[in-house]
Amino acid sequence: MNNLLMALYVVVGVPAATIIYVALIETLLGLLPERTRGRIRPWLWLAPALLFLVVFLIYPMLNTALLSFYDAKSANFVGLDNYTYAFTDTDMLMAFRNNIIWVILAPLIGVSFSLVFAVLFDRVRYEAIAKAILFLPMAISAVAAGVIWRLMLNYQPTGMPQVGTINALLTALIPGFQPQAWLVNPPLNNVALIIISFWGSVGFGVVILSAALKGISPELHEAARVDGANEWHLFWHITVPMLSSTITVIATTNVIGALKVFDIVYVMTNGSYGTTVLGVEMYKELFNISNVGRASAISVILLLAIIPIMLRNIRAFARQEEIR
Repeated sequence: MNNLLMALYVVVGVPAATIIYVALIETLLGLLPERTRGRIRPWLWLAPALLFLVVFLIYPMLNTALLSFYDAKSANFVGLDNYTYAFTDTDMLMAFRNNIIWVILAPLIGVSFSLVFAVLFDRVRYEAIAKAILFLPMAISAVAAGVIWRLMLNYQPTGMPQVGTINALLTALIPGFQPQAWLVNPPLNNVALIIISFWGSVGFGVVILSAALKGISPELHEAARVDGANEWHLFWHITVPMLSSTITVIATTNVIGALKVFDIVYVMTNGSYGTTVLGVEMYKELFNISNVGRASAISVILLLAIIPIMLRNIRAFARQEEIR
């Protein structure tokens, strides 16, 4: 019954409150001079969104930064001890190393394959179907994708039936192939996790790049062909430079995703076998060890790492808008 009332409140109450708020502010604005009304109206319309932003984003962020200077129970001030731990603990150093691997390989794999797929699909008649198939993994949650791929990468010792799809196929197709423990043996396990993450997000990059590709004037390619350029030259000297802003946006988006990766690693390996990342370490500190201070310090480190990349992304979007 309580759930039903809550659902009714959300479905009916939120739109009703929005209508009442709009009617109220428009009534109050009607009492003000026209010049003042034009200056105040945008801020009043934005006020609810700004309030939610402060309550659910700005305040938690500042509170987390404050908690990072306290002990596990947020009772005693410990200064930079939590940050010292973050940069000296063995597991944390491994997490930093793995996040760097993710930051390097994830954008490289993601942008490269997304660009190749976008260019190839742009030249086939069944482009929409091909892009829809590539986009399908985005409809699957990262947790579900992790479970699926964990079963597909299942490993059994040589001589036993291989129930994992990948090992079963490779042993059947390649004579003498030895089954691999994809999720156990480093650095193979980290690369496998990165590829799985790419599989889940490749559709996004392909769709964005494909849309940008259609914005390139066909006359540029035709003129280059007349001058004797082949397809390889067209790709590197026209297509890639014209897509540079879009490629930058996708690359920085992939970098941000690589920095805050958690679900794929947690579901598939729980950070074991040398695959731990900062997101997993933060989760363990908070929920397994109940150390709020260390978990807050790790989250602040992640935030500080992401902010410059996010600003770079915003500038790239702004340049795209200027071009348009």
